[in-house]
Amino acid sequence: MQRTKPPFRADHVGSLLRSAALRDARSRRERSEIDATTLTQIEDEEIKTLIAKQEAVGLKSITDGEYRRASWQTDFLQALDGIETRLGDRKLKFQGGVQPKQWVSRVVEKLGRFSGHPQIEQFRFLLANTKQTAKVTIPSPSALHFRQGRAAVPEDIYPDMDEFYRDMGALYAKVVRGFADAGCRYLQLDEVNLAYLCDPSLREHVKARGDDPDTLPLAYAGMINAAMSDIPADMTISMHLCRGNFRSTFVASGGYEPVADVLFNTIKVHGYFMEYDSERAGGFEPLRFPAQRQDRGARPRHFEDRAAREPRYDPAPHRGGCEIRPARSVGALAAMRLRIHGRRQHAGRRRAVGEAAYDRGDRRGSLGMKRGE
Repeated sequence: MQRTKPPFRADHVGSLLRSAALRDARSRRERSEIDATTLTQIEDEEIKTLIAKQEAVGLKSITDGEYRRASWQTDFLQALDGIETRLGDRKLKFQGGVQPKQWVSRVVEKLGRFSGHPQIEQFRFLLANTKQTAKVTIPSPSALHFRQGRAAVPEDIYPDMDEFYRDMGALYAKVVRGFADAGCRYLQLDEVNLAYLCDPSLREHVKARGDDPDTLPLAYAGMINAAMSDIPADMTISMHLCRGNFRSTFVASGGYEPVADVLFNTIKVHGYFMEYDSERAGGFEPLRFPAQRQDRGARPRHFEDRAAREPRYDPAPHRGGCEIRPARSVGALAAMRLRIHGRRQHAGRRRAVGEAAYDRGDRRGSLGMKRGE
């Protein structure tokens, strides 16, 4: 039976390649050849075209492709009250010659004020122009802290980091509620930092600056759970994890084992979009944790029953016959990389690496694509 509520069997993680018309308009705006109003009008038309293409291929979750953003995270963070953003040094480098610009964000006052957010109004445009489920993607609350560490949270503003984590989670709760009040019922948190904490070299980097890679996942989990603490009962929150993506290069490598328990047993999101079954993303072994989870009301009680009686793809032969057969909580399918714009436009099947989704009520694979920084 086809799902009518997100996450959907065919889904994607939000960001899509920018159209030529949009790239040209952005360049003209930077040269002051057009004004902000004209740029917005061009964005509106390109997003309408993109919505139509997503609907035409049968997708049930529709995004604006993040067409109004320069960065998947910076535009969102710099619009939050009490946070400023500037160009800075890249501390976490991609495994390739070319590095994107590094925008760094920092706290400039105690967090708590919420005067609205421009991306909520942008969501209203999406909602008004699609017949399917409008989906919005925002960076996880860990995005502000992880890249710069203490440098992002001045000690004279927050002597106690626990207070910062509480305030950041509470601020995110206001933002997420703002999206909900605007009609959003499908929101995705882009959480690359938990995946980065699976990389041994990045764990050492975190230690060197004075943070504990073993306790950071719990701090980040607290913020994520706080962010979704005031959502309507019919709202779905999913999480997208990746190890960095810029011009087919990456930042991190390592399986989910260091964070799997927190990821599946503490964080309360309703679905996961994950890289899986590759040398860089590791095997299926960490996926034993969802089946160990006790029902806290966040997932239906029939989860375990359905897992026991429904035949599911068994990953054991792909990873040396590892004995994780009872934890059939994830439907794993080869991923489709959906490209709607840009060169070599195609939906190409990836052999070993892709996006899989875990949903507490309905386990299955998902389709996905993400361009990151």
